Amino acid sequence: MIKVAGIQMSCTADKQANLAKMTGKIREAVAKGAQVICSQELFTSLYFCDEENYDNFKLAEPIPGQTTDALCALAKELNVVIIASLFEKRTQGIYHNTTAVIDADGTFLGKYRKMHIPDDPAYYEKFYFTPGDLGYKVWKTKYGTFGVLICWDQWYPEAARITSLMGAEILFYPTAIGWATDQDEATNDEQYNAWQTIQRSHAVANGVHVVSVNRVGLEQDGRMKFWGGSFVSNPFGNLIYKASHDNEEVFVVDIDTNKTDQYRTHWPFMRDRRIDSYEQITKRFID
Repeated sequence: MIKVAGIQMSCTADKQANLAKMTGKIREAVAKGAQVICSQELFTSLYFCDEENYDNFKLAEPIPGQTTDALCALAKELNVVIIASLFEKRTQGIYHNTTAVIDADGTFLGKYRKMHIPDDPAYYEKFYFTPGDLGYKVWKTKYGTFGVLICWDQWYPEAARITSLMGAEILFYPTAIGWATDQDEATNDEQYNAWQTIQRSHAVANGVHVVSVNRVGLEQDGRMKFWGGSFVSNPFGNLIYKASHDNEEVFVVDIDTNKTDQYRTHWPFMRDRRIDSYEQITKRFID
């Protein structure tokens, strides 16, 4: 049994204040028994990709670097695994949307760079982020084996499949997604339901638990409401936790990865895959 925590919170323009807030919430999660703690996407800042502004590149930092050093010390102190989503400066002119993974002894295990980069109104990520080049990753930590994908990755079953085939028993998705505040409620519901459904489908198809952690609160001068709604799904797609759309939350959920074999045995999707028939999936379009 693994006690997994997600931290759904609002952010400000003050990087150090955001880190201090996250640190406090990590301590709160540990007080609730958490062993593996996942942040939301890009928690050290506001979601800055709503505009193409060169000044925002100043928010980036090396990974490992100052923030990961602080989180490594915290992980060691608290004997907890930390999954931290950060803005990485790789070198001059090359930046990534990156998640660092830190083991419970404070060891920096490595990083995953976001593979799928969106470009939509108020989500101009292609301006900032070079697509990931480290491939998909699985981390064997003190408390369990899991994979990390990031936000836009969550719409791609291929990413979830490959990460699961590498041995992940939990998929974590740090996320930053919201509604335009001038949007109607029916559209809001439709978008949230699609977002949740696609991730629950990854849980079912791969026989793994999914933990999706989103930010919350108004940003962009009130034009964007990050919808929260963080959740945990079991391998049958059932929600075992769902956060609110409005409030900050530190939630802790028990996940029994020993049941992965049971789920996969009773619904043997992995057994019945026709891997000899999938070659065309690597094509952009089958003309």
